[in-house]
Amino acid sequence: MITILKNIGHIAYRIWFYILVAVPIFLFFPFLLVTTLSEKWYPQFFWLARNLWATPILYGMGCPPKIIREQKLEKGKSYMLVANHTSMLDIMLMLRISKNPFVFVGKKELAKIPVFGFFFKRVCIMVDRENTRSRTGVYRRAQRRLNQGLSICIFPEGGVPEENVVLDSFKDGAFKMAIAHNIPVVPMTFYDSKKRFSFTFLSGSPGKLRAKVHTFFKTGLLAEEDKSTLREEVREVILNELTKK
Repeated sequence: MITILKNIGHIAYRIWFYILVAVPIFLFFPFLLVTTLSEKWYPQFFWLARNLWATPILYGMGCPPKIIREQKLEKGKSYMLVANHTSMLDIMLMLRISKNPFVFVGKKELAKIPVFGFFFKRVCIMVDRENTRSRTGVYRRAQRRLNQGLSICIFPEGGVPEENVVLDSFKDGAFKMAIAHNIPVVPMTFYDSKKRFSFTFLSGSPGKLRAKVHTFFKTGLLAEEDKSTLREEVREVILNELTKK
């Protein structure tokens, strides 16, 4: 009986999440739509997404963010934002962490999610990881967005790891791009996302959603052949934080 009640609670919690995702989009749809009509209006779209979408979701789920910063983002500067990835809450948490407008690079499958996907494909950089031309096109689109003064966010595991994997191996893309565009890499550790709202259906619970913004990695003196070293150094920072006793 206790198990049945727990499962009902998990299902209700998950349904409530999707309600919180959808309601602000429907409420502010005209404003969101207008701000996607031109790339120059993206900062306005980002403000709406950060303050009127991500924030109500996090607090409505009972997951208030608690953010520790070893270094602060400078207003008007572009960065490569990277973090471990275990939950859809990671998207909202990343939006809360950075006031600097940034663009997500994400797999094209996210565009199929009802309601959310409509805006994802309009404002984010989508990539088909199985298509070489698509992966190449990401760099071109990212360059345009960086030229507009925006930052880029990539979850470098390239997906959500298996349940028993603390941190999957990192792909090269984020680090190659950061070096090519001479922007700092900002490593972040998301501690609680899997516990709060994992991709396992019958799971999740309210509670603090902790994140740590680590000291940035500068890329100004690096060349493309340094991308593997940079990748592993950034991964080590996040892995060490996740495995602390």
